[in-house]
Amino acid sequence: MTRPRPSAFPLLLAAAIGLCLLAAVLALAIGSVAIDPADSVRILLDALLGHSPPAEDPLAMERSILLSLRLPRALGAALTGAALSVSGVVMQAVLRNPLASSYTLGVSSGAALGAGLMLLTPLGGMSHMALGFMIGMPFAGFVGGLLTVLLVLALAGRIDRSLSNNTIVLMGMVVSLFVSGVLTILVTLRRESMEALVFWQLGSFSAFRYDEALLLAILLAVVFLLMLSQAPGLDLLTFGEEEARAMGAEPRRLKPVLLLLCSLLTGTAIAFAGIIGFVDLVAPHLVRRLTGPAHRRVLPLSALVGATLMLLADLLSRTLFSPRELPVGAITSLIGGPFFVWIYFRRRRPVT
Repeated sequence: MTRPRPSAFPLLLAAAIGLCLLAAVLALAIGSVAIDPADSVRILLDALLGHSPPAEDPLAMERSILLSLRLPRALGAALTGAALSVSGVVMQAVLRNPLASSYTLGVSSGAALGAGLMLLTPLGGMSHMALGFMIGMPFAGFVGGLLTVLLVLALAGRIDRSLSNNTIVLMGMVVSLFVSGVLTILVTLRRESMEALVFWQLGSFSAFRYDEALLLAILLAVVFLLMLSQAPGLDLLTFGEEEARAMGAEPRRLKPVLLLLCSLLTGTAIAFAGIIGFVDLVAPHLVRRLTGPAHRRVLPLSALVGATLMLLADLLSRTLFSPRELPVGAITSLIGGPFFVWIYFRRRRPVT
């Protein structure tokens, strides 16, 4: 496949921004109550500029629905999709494996277990008195995700000292299943909140709040800039540790830092939204087919594509069988699984 020239990247970036904005408009306009896109823009501008609605506001219902329900939900979906996709790009580069992601390595399950422990045990009450619930949840998710990664790497190292990529992914799937089982047992023991917790475990943006979106946005911006600054090192890591070291990179220092940042980003997103898979696999693969492997192009485009995919998945989850809502994780699995298989086998197809 012919790679696009570097001059084509601005066009791809503009197209990705346009598609993301279009998905956001659809997410705000479509629902059980349809809101005209022009009215949506007017309501958003009034909110941004601090304008008070008139005494007899003809858009009172639409304003309440958009600002109280749809906007924080759309922000949560877009930020979560971008965070998971950026994390997936970096994990695939660090481990040199197209199947590596926060989902297949167990980071998502570990983060969900950490956040679940915060919700289901006395730790939840302690977080209100200590870090605060909004900070305690992502911190618990980060710790859970990081510990899971370390456990996967430790077990893979005991089985295969060379830490082959296939061994790492296999152990990640095994640990992920074990951690998910532990979380399921905890949820079962709390029957009074089982339905809400199971729905959260499968992924949902229905309860996303503005303060959570702000925290995730700040974290995503900081981690994204740090990862973008390491784009040359990520490019070298794709050639292997020895080659990267020969070309001036320091894999032993760079890889732990990048995995730490991935765990922080994924843990925070999962703590707020629940377990959502395949976006961090599909978005990087799709972007690399368009731009090539250079991470200065892959990282920003993957963030935009991931945000777009998550906005559309969330829109489907709440409109497909309205008024019933489906878990977002189920939508991404149904769409992302076959799509990833198609991409994987197409990559293996010999060029004629």
